[in-house]
Amino acid sequence: MKISWDIDLGGMNTFRMRVRCRCLVEYDNVEELRDALSDPSLPRPLFPIGGGSNLLFTKDFPGTVLHGTIKGIKKLDSGRVYAGAGVVWDDFCAWCADNDLWGPENLSYIPGEVGASAVQNIGAYGREVCELISSVECVDTRDAAAISIPAADCRYAYRDSIFKKEWKGRYIVTGVIFKVSETPDPVLDYGHVREAVIERFGAGALEKLTPAMVRETVTAIRKTKLPDVADLGSAGSFFRNPYVSKEIFESIRNIAETEGLGPVPHFDVGEGLVKVPAAWLIDKCGWKGRANGGAAVYEKQPLVIVNRSGEASPEDVVSLAARVQASVKEKFGANLEREVEYV
Repeated sequence: MKISWDIDLGGMNTFRMRVRCRCLVEYDNVEELRDALSDPSLPRPLFPIGGGSNLLFTKDFPGTVLHGTIKGIKKLDSGRVYAGAGVVWDDFCAWCADNDLWGPENLSYIPGEVGASAVQNIGAYGREVCELISSVECVDTRDAAAISIPAADCRYAYRDSIFKKEWKGRYIVTGVIFKVSETPDPVLDYGHVREAVIERFGAGALEKLTPAMVRETVTAIRKTKLPDVADLGSAGSFFRNPYVSKEIFESIRNIAETEGLGPVPHFDVGEGLVKVPAAWLIDKCGWKGRANGGAAVYEKQPLVIVNRSGEASPEDVVSLAARVQASVKEKFGANLEREVEYV
């Protein structure tokens, strides 16, 4: 376990916010985490982070940041794989694809680490990670006890879990056990993945399909739309796709027809709700490429806010996000919820 004081967190969050924490603890295993939780000398509050890919530090953190580096991927049996919380998520996707294991290939190239994936319930191209999770290995911050939580108890929903609500701050993820398949189980009918696979690998691609082929295709698609956080600071998708009532959806469609905005992409999710892409709403409000101080709405994907100058302040990002939300609400009547957590 390594303990450091007064640390710049600019290199530990993908937005590259130059904020500091009073104390940083880096731990390599469960026992070191338990020791840290039981150490009264560490300044409170305690805040765990992984790759720092889904959060925005809005100011200096007065307590202790806990950064886990628990690594390791291993196959438990024919249908399950364990990955440490500190494994880079895309590295896990690559490992599964290289071993001809189906499951996470559609989630390739999503930034962050394995531990955060189980908290955020990341998703892309017709797949959510909760569909793959068997159990989540955690340490309880109240008594430093290790516990395995079945996926059924995690209350997974769209970009949500109990770890973000009732259990927020209580459990720190140390590892995840995933369900995988050794037999082909492709998900291709979302976002033109099927067509992209055929275009990339030829007309007979579907007969010889492998998880590596799907992973390569999805990665290529995502690279055309999303910035590489190594080159341009961001937190990935900043907003969730809103679920609106059918009445609001009809209003959105009427506005689009009146203003010549084209057809409104949507998906009926049942219970009188319709999912409308946040990117479409933001784009039709004219935000693509617009800046606020050092921050900007990404010109290739308006769902993403970027640290365009490399020196954006937290206030630049917060203000820009609020302006985007207000604009979408005023024009279309839809509420955009943040996917990014403010700290």
